[in-house]
Amino acid sequence: MPNERLAEILRLAGLSNKALARRVQELSARRGREIRCDHTSVSRWLSGTTPREATAWLIAEVLSSETGRSFSLDDIGLTASQSVDARLGLDYDTADGQNVGPLETLWNADLQDIRTVVSVEPEAHAWSGATLQWLLRAESGDTRHQPTYAVGRAIGNGDVQALRATIDAFASLDDRFGGGHARKALIQYLHTDVAGMLTGRLTEASQPALFSAAAEGTLLAAWMSYDAGLHGLAQRYFIQALKLADVADNPLLGGTILDAMSHQATYLGRSADAVNLARAARSGTRGIATAGVTAHFHAMEARALAVGGDSVGAGKALNSTVRVFEKREPGRDPEWISYFDDTELSAEFSHCFRDLGRHKDALTYAARATSGASNRSDFFVRMVEAASHLATPDSPHADPDLACDVASEAIRSGSQLKSARCIRYLTDFRRQLEPFETSTAVRDLVASMEDNPLWESAAITNST
Repeated sequence: MPNERLAEILRLAGLSNKALARRVQELSARRGREIRCDHTSVSRWLSGTTPREATAWLIAEVLSSETGRSFSLDDIGLTASQSVDARLGLDYDTADGQNVGPLETLWNADLQDIRTVVSVEPEAHAWSGATLQWLLRAESGDTRHQPTYAVGRAIGNGDVQALRATIDAFASLDDRFGGGHARKALIQYLHTDVAGMLTGRLTEASQPALFSAAAEGTLLAAWMSYDAGLHGLAQRYFIQALKLADVADNPLLGGTILDAMSHQATYLGRSADAVNLARAARSGTRGIATAGVTAHFHAMEARALAVGGDSVGAGKALNSTVRVFEKREPGRDPEWISYFDDTELSAEFSHCFRDLGRHKDALTYAARATSGASNRSDFFVRMVEAASHLATPDSPHADPDLACDVASEAIRSGSQLKSARCIRYLTDFRRQLEPFETSTAVRDLVASMEDNPLWESAAITNST
């Protein structure tokens, strides 16, 4: 993609391609280096070619000197030249809220499949660090201001509407086909289009809306990465989405992002971290969160406590969920929490009761929890239902026939899902089937699923 930022600052500096190349060579010689470049090199940089990091910093220094302003690599569109730090995206720096350079570098590292960022495990201290910084910011009443200098075209309401529509389209694909389906396409869109918008010329009115929309897009990137099994990368996107929501002065969205981080921590078995994240979301939005949003925070706390085996605490959190949920008022909740209805509430309850070993209760709520709105969500609930029919091998309630019927329907309807989470649900179910392997229903299910991609993926996972 053409480097519009570099082109605009080059025009601002009044330098031709030849002049910039000459200045870079002269500066490199004074620094004891021999960096060779000419007007053709500059043309390549303007066309989107990434120079080496040392060259990129020299370009920034030359342009800073010529204009009397200080430019970072992000300012001149050369973030991709920077070396990738293994901690990229983990720091939540409230003092530099509008610097989108780390996020742009993260998007690029993702697209380039840089293993130190993409194939890593999440870090518990990063969850707690981001949570503390966000809570302190919320209590201090600190606000963000527009950058003193921005390049690129002016950004208005039409741009924000287009961004939201694009995010909605990717969210629909995520629900239907899983996070592994169009994840890279979303990252490419964020990197090529949204990065330029965030550093564009913003009006005071357009900035909060733009940064909120960008936060929602980055939150979706986090969810899709989480669903694809890229947990360290997802954690980084969650933290960066929280930072964008902070810049937008949107604490309600920030609380929802912490809520999503709690969901991931629960999935990874990090119950204590998940509880803290859910409680921080509730604490940081007290007085501004709607009933629907607050109820979801309680539900996430319940999920975390259930995974941790705290039946008393989970029960109290579930009671709080219902009490607050019943106070919802039509039209009051933000659009992005509108999915949290009676059906979704039942899905949360079914998961909690599954994790607490209350299989009959899990079955009751799972039966109420499919809506057809999300193929993946329906898959999760059906697999909870199927697993609950098995209970334990020596239980009088174990029913492998019903379990296989429910699982068969879920697997067939979800066969096109590209989701590491779906594979894990199915892998766990296959392990639960092992004591019943002589059952006719189990043998029939295994035989009928030979060519199903989800079943095959679970078989591969199960054998590793």
